[in-house]
Amino acid sequence: MNRRDLFKSSFIAGTGIMLTGSMASTGVAYTAGGNNSPQGGGCTIVSKKRTLGSGKAALTVPALYLGCMGMQSGRGVVPDEKSMEKLIQQAYDRGCNFFDTAEGYSAGKNEELLGRAVASIRKNTLISTKFTVDLTKNPPVNDNRPQRIKAACEASLRRLKTDVIDLYHQHRIDRSVPIEDVAGAVSDLIKEGKVRYFGLSEVRAETIRRAHKVHPVTTVQSEYHLMFRKPETEVFATLQELGIGFTAYSPINRGFLGGSLTEYADMKTNDIRGDWPRFTPEALRANLRILQVVNEFGKMRGMTSAQVSMAWMMHKYPFIVPLFGTTKLSHLEEDLRTADFTLSENEINELEEKVSKFPVMGERYDATQQARVEY
Repeated sequence: MNRRDLFKSSFIAGTGIMLTGSMASTGVAYTAGGNNSPQGGGCTIVSKKRTLGSGKAALTVPALYLGCMGMQSGRGVVPDEKSMEKLIQQAYDRGCNFFDTAEGYSAGKNEELLGRAVASIRKNTLISTKFTVDLTKNPPVNDNRPQRIKAACEASLRRLKTDVIDLYHQHRIDRSVPIEDVAGAVSDLIKEGKVRYFGLSEVRAETIRRAHKVHPVTTVQSEYHLMFRKPETEVFATLQELGIGFTAYSPINRGFLGGSLTEYADMKTNDIRGDWPRFTPEALRANLRILQVVNEFGKMRGMTSAQVSMAWMMHKYPFIVPLFGTTKLSHLEEDLRTADFTLSENEINELEEKVSKFPVMGERYDATQQARVEY
């Protein structure tokens, strides 16, 4: 049974007790409402909030937020741009006013898409974008020199049709540029009022510490899900110590844990996944055992496999905000309803024990992409 069938047949309230803990010490807290909530229209689905970062670097956001990359590229055939602009507005109407993009997504066109979609509601939205790829070069090159970061910011502001970027991430590490120089450049942009908060992506603990000394880091964005838990041992202790949040991209393993991918799926048409070891037909077939476990766990609780996957991380660690993507309204509403569910510590342990019985087949990246991250 896939996520659509289960969602239609068994949408009931989840059970369990939400994990408790010191939210202030982790840099994240649940609250309701907030100054950045939508100001009207639509049916609010997600009203719970979390706060990424701490102190002056604290940013209150919805409990989940929407990534826009797959609306144009990297995830197969996509609808027309007008439909995607409408979907972003529908997310806003349903309580999700936090959106993620990057200069490197569709060579800047993804930022343009988001800018058009939120133009009329910009004052009530939060935009997260990322720098790394110099699009003026052919082919584009990785360049995190301070002067390039500042030029990239100006270009992103124009494409997004805004005068400030709420959260500005280094997308991928540039090993030729000290991270202190990167943090310093973003700090300058914050002082100039062009950026509000600083984020990193796919970096190790030492890099986080070095950057944080120059300018407080609000969040680290990295891949994290039931089939890739390496951040737990690589960076989570450091994030908790420093009061930094974590935004988990691909929280359902690039669609796999949502139940819509099989070994027969077309992974080559406008889709970057087809080149990666975890998405070969053989790997997809072998890893279905994990999906079956997650599906069975969800059936007993009125949850889809996607909701189980995101609720698991939200209630396991209170400093995480899942960053999901979709091109469908039905998936958007389903994913946002994850915030309605709770899982107890015993349920989390049960799920992890069952999943751990089946080793994951295939690395998450090919050699080229793996070289661009620190773990």
